[in-house]
Parts: sequence; structure tokens; C-alpha cells
Amino acid sequence: MLPDIPENKKLILFDGVCNLCNSSVQFVIKHDKKNQFLFTSLQGNTGTKIINHFNIDREKTDSILLFTKEKKIYSRSKAALLIASNLKFPINLLAIFLVIPSFIRDTVYNYIAKNRYKWFGKKEACYLPTPELKTRFLD
Repeated sequence: MLPDIPENKKLILFDGVCNLCNSSVQFVIKHDKKNQFLFTSLQGNTGTKIINHFNIDREKTDSILLFTKEKKIYSRSKAALLIASNLKFPINLLAIFLVIPSFIRDTVYNYIAKNRYKWFGKKEACYLPTPELKTRFLD
């Protein structure tokens, strides 16, 4: 069963052991002035349910995912750019890159995703939010 997302919220699924992914989550939290994003790790219960529902191959999931109230899922560069489009100015201007065909955007995205552990490192365990941020994270 898919989780219910509160009205006007979007859920970001991220690799909880990836340093780049965790830094990206921290970046979104800092720039999400409208408090519109919730977060869950790909490795958690909520992430697993969503991945299974959409038949996403866990072995090939090296992407950030964006899950919406409308029960839609976006991945790779589209997810990243849709997230950026909802952040404050000037970050939201990155949405202009949505005009570039996805096969070009995703080639760049895939290259970074493939090398993220080598370049940025990997944690032993998933990110644990501070008590103040705990309400923005789902299990």
C-alpha cells in the first residue's frame, strides 16, 4: 500500500547511505522555505513499499525519486529538476534544464550516480534526522 502524502507535500526518496544524497537532502531542507518536502530513505519501510509498488529494480536504483500526492513517481534528472523547481529563487531556475531531452540529462545524471560512492563516500548507516526535522522524515 502506498503512503498517503499530506496535501501540498511531495516525498523525496534518497539513498540513505550516500554522502552526496544526504548532502542533497540537507540542501533541500535549507532551501525549502515553504516546507513542502518530506523525506524517506530508499532503504526504509516507506521507500521499500513505493519501490515495490512501481516495480523499480532495487539493483538498478541509484537515483533520487520524487513521489507526489497524485501517486506519481519521478526519477533521475526529472526528479532532481522538479525538486529544484519548487525551491526558492534562484535555485528554481534550474527547471529550465527540463527543456533538454531526458536522454541527455539522464546520461549526465547516471554518470554522477554511478560514481557517487567513489567521489563522495558512503555511510555505514542511513541518515538520522535531528529531533527538529524528525516530522519531515517517514520511516
